[in-house]
Amino acid sequence: MDIKAGLWQQQTLKLAMTQELTQAITLLQYSAQELMSFLENKALENPLIQVENNTIQPINPLIDRNRRKHTKNTENEWIEQIAAKSTSLQDQLISQLNLNKYSAKQLKVIKYLIDNLDVNGYLSADPVEISKHLGVPLELVEESIIVIQTLEPAGIGARDLQECLLIQIERENLEDDLALTILTHYFQPFAEKKWKQISKELQIPLQKIQEIFDTIQQLNPRPGSLLEQEAPSYIIPDAIVERFEDGFSVRLCDDIIPKLSFNDHYYQKLTSTQDSQVSRFLQEKVQDYQWIMKSIEQRKETLTKVVSKIVEKQTQFFQKGSEFLVPMTMKEVASELDIHESTVSRAVKEKYVQTPIGTYSLKSFFTSTIQTVSNENASSKQVKNEISALVAKENKQRPLSDQEIVELLKSSQGIVVSRRTVAKYRDQLGIASSSKRKRFD
Repeated sequence: MDIKAGLWQQQTLKLAMTQELTQAITLLQYSAQELMSFLENKALENPLIQVENNTIQPINPLIDRNRRKHTKNTENEWIEQIAAKSTSLQDQLISQLNLNKYSAKQLKVIKYLIDNLDVNGYLSADPVEISKHLGVPLELVEESIIVIQTLEPAGIGARDLQECLLIQIERENLEDDLALTILTHYFQPFAEKKWKQISKELQIPLQKIQEIFDTIQQLNPRPGSLLEQEAPSYIIPDAIVERFEDGFSVRLCDDIIPKLSFNDHYYQKLTSTQDSQVSRFLQEKVQDYQWIMKSIEQRKETLTKVVSKIVEKQTQFFQKGSEFLVPMTMKEVASELDIHESTVSRAVKEKYVQTPIGTYSLKSFFTSTIQTVSNENASSKQVKNEISALVAKENKQRPLSDQEIVELLKSSQGIVVSRRTVAKYRDQLGIASSSKRKRFD
């Protein structure tokens, strides 16, 4: 084999990810809130970027004093805007204890156990391991667990779902020995609705087991959730769709995004110096400012195009409601806008649009296409709505199987789906299988 060293020219095509392109892609996938945070951080890094945030008003004591004279209930307004102090699950449980009733050693164990409860209020830690870790007798740990299980809400401090339900039944004074027996000795088959075995062994009718099941359905499997105090999350839309007599209009919600301007005074002051390092620094920062401004403009243009195309293709949705959502894919929108599919994906990522009928995630407008016997197509959301409607109207003594749902969708709605697709959509809707939906009364 003849191997020689040499130089050759070769012409190839490839995408070069320049800093400008990378930044434009990054800004496109930012929501309005994320973009605001990004620009504020950039202003700290780049002295040539001035941020004019319209949401922040300077304080003028004289103006504010005069304004207060003509404004009523001002104190109530700002007091109501102060966020409520959140109390943790641990603090709420400890506040229920009579601290004088327990020794310092037992209080230490109780507090340690409470700190180890998960968000559902369950204690997953092993009492033996806790005993070794704290250097206390196992009996003290077990006693402390019982103390926690006497607190509110009922079921808190349980080791598993079975114990959680048993505590609640005993606490509610239901005095149902049969329910306690079933939960204690037949928990797994009872949960899986294998009731014929239970009926045979306990010699009770299936209707009685159904009554117990209905009672237990009213209990709370996640008692810790009753003590959760999550701060409310607010959605700020990235775009607003408004309806007029002649159609719809789309505008971006740029109110919270700070306006950028070039700090010319600072630039002129530094350009007067003859330092080469300062000149190089200024050149980099000027270029950075120009890239950001261009990227913001590209983001605005792309997002407006994508939202406008969504409105164009989903006109029935905006006019009549969510049940009229038609099938639409990102590939389809990208093709019509002559952009890449990944660009559409980034444009709608974690962004919301405010419409005349509510605020929706931009991603929720993209649904897969389901074949029908007619020339029209149905969206996956429409199919899910039809499945929910069929299950709601079914005979609970003889619930519909997935195959029966397939046949009904085809005969009544002309929708062609497989049994596997129905099962998948049913799981996504939180609908149990036909065997677990069956009732015996």
